[in-house]
Amino acid sequence: MHTGDSGEAMNNDKVLILGIGNLLWADEGFGVRCVEQLNQRYRFPERVQLLDGGTQGIYLVQHVQQARILIVFDAIDYGLAPGTMKIVEGDEVPKFMGAKRMSLHQTGFQEVLALAEFTGAYPRELLLIGVQPKHLEDFGGSLTAPVREQLEPALTVALEYLAVRGIEPQPRSQAPQALSPEQLELTRYEAGRPGAEEAFRHGDIRFLQPASDAEREA
Repeated sequence: MHTGDSGEAMNNDKVLILGIGNLLWADEGFGVRCVEQLNQRYRFPERVQLLDGGTQGIYLVQHVQQARILIVFDAIDYGLAPGTMKIVEGDEVPKFMGAKRMSLHQTGFQEVLALAEFTGAYPRELLLIGVQPKHLEDFGGSLTAPVREQLEPALTVALEYLAVRGIEPQPRSQAPQALSPEQLELTRYEAGRPGAEEAFRHGDIRFLQPASDAEREA
């Protein structure tokens, strides 16, 4: 499943583990939840960076340029059954980050890779761990069941990939610094979510309501 130098990666190789997506749109948050789980559970060597990339797009290029090994978690529309995990490596990764565009961050990350390559600072190894989303239109929602079930398998893929390269994180004995605001941590986020009868689920209702007669005449 891997390419490159396998266990021969140099000890000073910088590794970037990146989660991409938007936590506010249901399964779009898959990538961010993966790096969140890794950060909560493990201490990584100093050369390994875990990053909540959110929807930053082109602003991630400086991080990619510094990485020799890049692992990306994301919700990807592969056209498969919801919850299907698909692993992509090497030169194939940019193709899938731009295929069947679901949101702005995917096109942006394809551009990040292109810019990094143009500058000559491109990762030696790339691994995309993607899961087919089921639902993206549930504003304020969390992961759907088939996507949530792929969290553990996705983490296992990443950890095994790192182990082949001589990187084995240690279990944490105390809580780490969060990668994103603590209010967005999975358990707190779901516990504080109002029911569907209390909160609109399909975007910002201020921009979806039809204009009143007074507004149209203004």
